[in-house]
Amino acid sequence: MNLKHDKHTTLPYPRERLLMVDGGRLARRKHTIHGMVEFDVTEVRESMRQHKMRTGEALSFTAFILSCLGKAIEMNRHMHAYRSWRNQLVIFDEVDVNTLFEVEVDGRKTIRPHILRGVNKKSFDELHREIRAFQQEHESSQEAKAIKWFVRLPGFVRRLFLRFMLKRPSLVKDLYGTVSMSSVGMFGSGGGWGIPVPNHTLQVTLGGIARKPGAVDDRVEIREYLSVTISFDHDIVDGAPAARFAQRFKELVESGSGLLV
Repeated sequence: MNLKHDKHTTLPYPRERLLMVDGGRLARRKHTIHGMVEFDVTEVRESMRQHKMRTGEALSFTAFILSCLGKAIEMNRHMHAYRSWRNQLVIFDEVDVNTLFEVEVDGRKTIRPHILRGVNKKSFDELHREIRAFQQEHESSQEAKAIKWFVRLPGFVRRLFLRFMLKRPSLVKDLYGTVSMSSVGMFGSGGGWGIPVPNHTLQVTLGGIARKPGAVDDRVEIREYLSVTISFDHDIVDGAPAARFAQRFKELVESGSGLLV
């Protein structure tokens, strides 16, 4: 019997991806609600373009969104509360955001996580500088060292530790951050939403930016709209507070809070 073999390429599975596998298994236990909204970022994007033309410096759009996110959570800290194994809600004063950045490793582009601490207490400029510093020095970051060690553990040990951690809010904050933010639209063009696999009480997923008609002062203009998915653990956060948070977050972004002058 002759068997036909298709041509293919075999590559080693990246160890770092095991974190996504473990996280996906744990996320199935959560009762997550996803809200999909659009933010008008026309003025914000134009301000950033003008700044680059004047100075040659490209401002971080991610830093701006993080700044607004921290301010919105500061007004409703229940949005990043966690339930402990003692059946208590723990609400942190500081907003620690776990997010992903594209960096270069061995000549190729890859994604690395980084936790920005106390986002609600930092300005846009501080967040901008911290992000740029991480992108230059990511290999020496605490997250990079911890991941290299953690993914070498057997799968059942990793998942056992993650389940243990998620019942202890202080560990969640220290090792995982209190909020997660990711972007699926930074590498493409056009609008569109992403649906995450969240393990945090609150996760914000940035989609694409689309140019389309919008109403401005009773007239129609071409505007730029950012697709945003806001996901929250319904066991901890009710729909009405989540809707108010989303509205406040939207207002901060669209007004260019901390950026437009």
